[in-house]
Amino acid sequence: MSAVSRRAYVLNLGVVPYEEAWELQRAVAEAVSQGTLPDTVLLLQHPPTVTLGRRAEPEELHIPTDAEVDVVETDGGGKSTFHGPGQLVCYPIVDLTQHGQDVKRYCRDLEEALVQTLSPFGLKGERIEGLTGVWLTSPPRKIASIGIHITRWVTTHGYALNVDLDPAPFTEWITACGLEDTMFTTMARELGRPIAVDDVRPAALQALADVFDLGFDELTADDPRLPRRLTRVG
Repeated sequence: MSAVSRRAYVLNLGVVPYEEAWELQRAVAEAVSQGTLPDTVLLLQHPPTVTLGRRAEPEELHIPTDAEVDVVETDGGGKSTFHGPGQLVCYPIVDLTQHGQDVKRYCRDLEEALVQTLSPFGLKGERIEGLTGVWLTSPPRKIASIGIHITRWVTTHGYALNVDLDPAPFTEWITACGLEDTMFTTMARELGRPIAVDDVRPAALQALADVFDLGFDELTADDPRLPRRLTRVG
């Protein structure tokens, strides 16, 4: 591990509606861009939500009419994906002018952080050439998705790690990430036991600290240093 070069904030949140978390991301990103906040990471969960990234196609959606799920168009990269409780969502809002100013490297760094998050649990995350996210092999099965957006070198969106949830919506409700016949899995399924998102947060935060050379100070949702307060955190 290299020496810590920058301090950063982390918000450990509960279940936050997607659009509210998105508004918080945009407000924090503006503050990071202006230098009034350091790099800030949001760790949270979403209620059942299908997100449509900039490259999503209408034919990717085949959601049952009785499904209780929000559908949200986003400015994140990628296609469609599913979020739900039991999934650790990580939104690193970082100034890439301080982290190499290289978009491909940033995506690889997020993948590396996921690999390092899985490792303490005895799971070997891998990359697959030409595909984003992190996988377990073999056979290939996707355990984490990545989608990012960058404005003025400040990042929003991030990754979603399947901790303990039913992966069926990834294949039954959408063509997740635009990939046909892809298997999706969860940490719980691979470990053969239940596991809580809160059990994974410390490893996720340590991995981000190691990969991005950050030292974290925790903020709460009502901290006055935040440019926008959250009103609904489950």
